[in-house]
Amino acid sequence: MKPIKLKNFIRGTLFLLSVAVLNSSAADGEGKFAASGPAKNLPFSDAVRVGNLLFLSGSIGVIPGTLELAPGGIRGETRQTMENIKTTLEKYGSSLGEVVKCTVFLADIADWSAMNEVYIEYFPVKPPARSALGANGLALGALAEIECISTVSDSSKRNSCNMQAKGIVRAVKPWRPRYALA
Repeated sequence: MKPIKLKNFIRGTLFLLSVAVLNSSAADGEGKFAASGPAKNLPFSDAVRVGNLLFLSGSIGVIPGTLELAPGGIRGETRQTMENIKTTLEKYGSSLGEVVKCTVFLADIADWSAMNEVYIEYFPVKPPARSALGANGLALGALAEIECISTVSDSSKRNSCNMQAKGIVRAVKPWRPRYALA
């Protein structure tokens, strides 16, 4: 099997995300961006909701409220990362059971097996689609970073409205790609 170049992987991922955003944008006509905690002062959102999809930014194994990585090496960081993801999903009206795709970035691809031992504890049945790749220079010297895409059930629309009323979420116009990927 021929290996996929990282550039092609990124192009394909961006294309799929743009299709998903366009399709789900049509459903409700707007996207919602949210940031809180330490991420409030960083140049990205904790999560972006478009239609019934929730896109989480990459999460690393920091102890909540700090920028300190959890102890325990790859296993400890992966466990803390998954707990952080679980908390973020629940905060914005979703859950681990509604995750449809994860991307795992590892500082050392040799840590894949150890990361996977912890990861599968959080998805014991019907695991989401997943990609895993080696990356150089993760934030704060982390050993792993995981980003997720999740669905949000209709019952959570109330939570989204409450987030907007509290100023945690701001509505934006749907994103439209300017250029087609070659």
